[in-house]
Amino acid sequence: MTSHPYLDQLNPEELRALAAQLIQRVETMDKQITHHKSVNEKLAHEIALLKRFKFAKRSEQLSPNQASLLDALIDTDIAAIEAELEALQPAPVEAKVRQQPKRAPLPP
Repeated sequence: MTSHPYLDQLNPEELRALAAQLIQRVETMDKQITHHKSVNEKLAHEIALLKRFKFAKRSEQLSPNQASLLDALIDTDIAAIEAELEALQPAPVEAKVRQQPKRAPLPP
């Protein structure tokens, strides 16, 4: 890990306050991650059930009109759940742009 120059200038109380802030932030993010994982698991289970209903063999036969309506509803539900899963995915972290050196390169 690299050290930031301003950390060397903080007194012990300020460092403790910063550490407390960071711990609180990590706990909050951990709760969010746990929540998102549970929502993802629930939605993945729901998708699996809908796919099972769509592709499983049935003992009762549906008329072609009923089957097409059911398939359309299931496809709509699956698409909505997949869109919700994509919305829950965290945004990609942008790479920091490195600054170019301000001095000229040394001569060979």
